[in-house]
Amino acid sequence: MKPGIVTAILLAGSCSPRAVTPPAGPQAGLSDREIAVQLLSRFNSLRQALKIPGLAVVMLRDTMVLAAGGFGLADRERYVPVTPDTPFNIASVTKPMAAVVALRLAEQGRLDLDRSMRSFRDFVEFCADVRGAGGIFFGDYACEHPGLTLRHVLSMTANGAPGERFLYNPPSFSWASRPMAEAADTSFSELVRMLVFEPAGMTRSARTNRRLPLRGDLAASLAAPYRLDSGGTLIRSEPPGPQGDGAAGGVISSAMDLARFDIALTRGRLLRPESIRAMWTPGRSPSGAPLPYGLGWFLAAPFGEPLAWHTGLWEGAYSALYLKAPGRRLTLILLANSDGLRWETRLDEAAIERSPFARAFLAAFP
Repeated sequence: MKPGIVTAILLAGSCSPRAVTPPAGPQAGLSDREIAVQLLSRFNSLRQALKIPGLAVVMLRDTMVLAAGGFGLADRERYVPVTPDTPFNIASVTKPMAAVVALRLAEQGRLDLDRSMRSFRDFVEFCADVRGAGGIFFGDYACEHPGLTLRHVLSMTANGAPGERFLYNPPSFSWASRPMAEAADTSFSELVRMLVFEPAGMTRSARTNRRLPLRGDLAASLAAPYRLDSGGTLIRSEPPGPQGDGAAGGVISSAMDLARFDIALTRGRLLRPESIRAMWTPGRSPSGAPLPYGLGWFLAAPFGEPLAWHTGLWEGAYSALYLKAPGRRLTLILLANSDGLRWETRLDEAAIERSPFARAFLAAFP
């Protein structure tokens, strides 16, 4: 078995998976499934150009999986191929799941998203610590402001005057797990299991943190992380270090399980329609301009149509992209065992248009 190994699977409705050979390129008049299969080939070419060792792909229209593929290797030393069921560390693609947990607790009347953060247990102490440390995330963090709410934290508008500007702040978002755990009187990881994994049927997913070892079957098949050295050669990376039970990351999942999450969201098994609308409603600046984030999702229209997405990144180890084009009812899920899916971006912007995978996906479908 060679490092260029490709596993591609075409899925549609209740049909059984079968091996496919992707056609040469997009053509007018093709069906969704034919376009998706051609895209598998395009994505594999991008993977090779970006020196990504392994890539899992799933594409959906509504709740139908159009195509799923695995390209390259999950473990180069043991020549283990990637499949759509290979588990990866999805990093910040966890944030949409955290938003589901918060909104589900709000639906149940157990959590008020507009409650002051300073009223939650230990937040005042957290504020004192991080404001003292300063830096790009906490130099102007609004944690001393009584008007800072959990909604601001989940919408990345917690810097400066609360709610007035966007700054991507993962450490702040991570702390949002604590109000959820406090409101439900259980751990955040348990909430994700009960309110996301179980109702979505995500059997190849699990939370992990320094107090919660990864489930044995997932640990055994987890895609190994890689990075490019100074000479551009792929080498194995150290796995990400242990984290707390935070809302910003801490999920191991597969591309097919993320597709199950997406299907459950579409079918209303996770949230009510009004909660989904709230999740995908961008914030507004004082001038009324839309901000590029909702609750746990990036939101923008760089190609003239509204898009919702989230990226995941462990630098030098893993990367991910979960992209939705709601107007076309299309979804793309990509998981990689290097940081090759990343693009350069500032903390105060959202720039999905810089992703060659996103551009190829959106250009291919009518």
